Amino acid sequence: MQNKDNIKSQISELRKEIRFYDYQYYVLAESKISDYEYDNLYKQLLSLEEKHPELITPDSPTQRVGSDLTKEFLQIQHNTPMLSLANSYDEQDLLDFDKRVRNILKSEKEIEYVTELKIDGVSISIRYENGVLIKAATRGDGFIGEEVTNNVKTIKSVPLALHETAENIPPAFEVRGEVFMKIDEFKKYNEERAEKGLKLFANPRNLSAGTLKLQDPKEVALRPLDIFVYYLLSDQNEFSSQYSNLQFLKKTGFKTNPHYKLCKNIEEVLEFCRYWDLNRSKLTYEIDGIVIKVNDIELQKKLGNIAKSPRWAIAYKFAAQKTITKLKEISWQVGRTGAVTPVAELDPVFLAGSTISRATLHNRDEIERKDIRIGDTVILEKGGDVIPKIVSVDLTKRNLKSKKTGVPKRCPICNEKLLFSEDEVAIYCINTQCPAQLKGQIEHFASRGAMDIEGLGKSLVDQFVDFKLLNSYVDIYYLKDKREELISIERLGEKSVDNLLEAIEESKKQPFERVLFALGIRYVGTGAAKILAAAFKNIDNLIIASEEKIQDVKEIGPSIAKSVKLFFENPKNMDNINRLKSAGVIFEVKGDAEVSDNLANLNFVITGTLKDFTRDSAKSEIEKRGGKVTSAISAKTDFLVAGENAGSKLEKAKKLNTEIINEEKLIELLGK
Repeated sequence: MQNKDNIKSQISELRKEIRFYDYQYYVLAESKISDYEYDNLYKQLLSLEEKHPELITPDSPTQRVGSDLTKEFLQIQHNTPMLSLANSYDEQDLLDFDKRVRNILKSEKEIEYVTELKIDGVSISIRYENGVLIKAATRGDGFIGEEVTNNVKTIKSVPLALHETAENIPPAFEVRGEVFMKIDEFKKYNEERAEKGLKLFANPRNLSAGTLKLQDPKEVALRPLDIFVYYLLSDQNEFSSQYSNLQFLKKTGFKTNPHYKLCKNIEEVLEFCRYWDLNRSKLTYEIDGIVIKVNDIELQKKLGNIAKSPRWAIAYKFAAQKTITKLKEISWQVGRTGAVTPVAELDPVFLAGSTISRATLHNRDEIERKDIRIGDTVILEKGGDVIPKIVSVDLTKRNLKSKKTGVPKRCPICNEKLLFSEDEVAIYCINTQCPAQLKGQIEHFASRGAMDIEGLGKSLVDQFVDFKLLNSYVDIYYLKDKREELISIERLGEKSVDNLLEAIEESKKQPFERVLFALGIRYVGTGAAKILAAAFKNIDNLIIASEEKIQDVKEIGPSIAKSVKLFFENPKNMDNINRLKSAGVIFEVKGDAEVSDNLANLNFVITGTLKDFTRDSAKSEIEKRGGKVTSAISAKTDFLVAGENAGSKLEKAKKLNTEIINEEKLIELLGK
């Protein structure tokens, strides 16, 4: 029986490590540990907490995603109002703002300002007490917001508890920030909804706002929300400037936007605004302007507020970049799920840094709502200056003989009759042998996030399907029998073919979670595949699991559970799985089942050169079994593993009476 204090200590150390790696990955975008190692730490913590539920605390990393539904969002009064900003739309407005500030302060001197990117997201206030997240609320009307604590806790870049190394932390404080979603993540999410025939979100901000109001935190956790924090409020800690506030937030472990600047005068503010007006398309998230704040906090207090806006800050709003072009044609494309979606073929036009010749029209309802017709002159805009979309039609330039856009009755690729559903706006080709679906499925299977078959890109997939060399993604593993046919294809020589076959063979080593994602089960993305693989360990367990059992898995919702069951009930899918098994593809989690936790709570240090291990591999094997490897000898060290040419650590271990073992003894401890 482990000592209760030892268990507490181990839980505390695991939480500390996981928080550190979360901060490195989600805030600094640096990976300091492999996914396997991170998952192992998380599983150790989860196992200990399950055995000792009385030791679970709200700030534990395992409590980030709650299981309770939020039936109603309680109203919360903000201790300090969340004021909105007055808007400006040109440089003269900013010059006038600077003039007003100096007039009120009766100052002849130039005023220092801090400029920050205006994130197009959802304003949030998060309260911490004794370094632990207590409550989170939306802005609401600025005075009263809605509590969304459970949903905000799912955002990985929001610390549930602050670093123990953080200094000068007030006992109670609030941080203000913007919750947002990156453009690529938003685009991917909308594409998935389009394929399912669901209503699309207009922009990342709407999706972020809608996500924060979902009742189920599990569903929120599946959506990639992020945050930038820009202000800390506390009665105990007064900052002298906005600039020092931002620096303190970053140092304390919060995710701040890196693109802020201390400007000596209004001219530097204008330069900052001009730069980002031209370069905002380089960002991975949407901004709609610049926020300008008087830097000196004492001056902010003197300036005060008017109504719902502060006198010491202003928002400079960017004008949306639009252009006009002609709609030449509307084509219909078929995705790997069979969803048929419309695409606008345009006269090429330059907009926000790139030439646009195509724009998605999403679905038939979108075409009908905007009454978009072939030959129309259309107004084109880039959402976030990245995603091209048709905003409206210039009806004054419409040809009077133009006709409303019709919807195809047959698949544009295979000519099979299309399926129309009353419940969905999407149209489906239900011919599973449709070449477009087939190509999409194979591309997905071979893609980097799935089986990662280097060299098997879109152009080769198109050729292989057209030449009947691939009739399903399973056939990839039988291409080795068609080597001579492959070599005869134009622009494919012996070396290219052999490299491809080698990459196909290498892909058989991909872990189960990637294989599961590669199968293309609707709603099962990389995250869900990873969760399902960890929960069921192998494909056979997942196949026989009931829909209820699948849904019981943390972070797996009813849509995913139903889709997984439907997938395995299809005889063709089961045949594909059996053929993949025969080809040698891995359908189980390797290693975990055979490893015990016999080294739990034991501390190791490794020194010198080992024969059968690298230091990293020895560390990994010890940690798999619950042990911990540190770099320095201390009184807490249980074993020093001494290889050849052991250095000063060996002498220190002798002085501390630490048990010294060789590589053979380590292998014995590992149970190998």
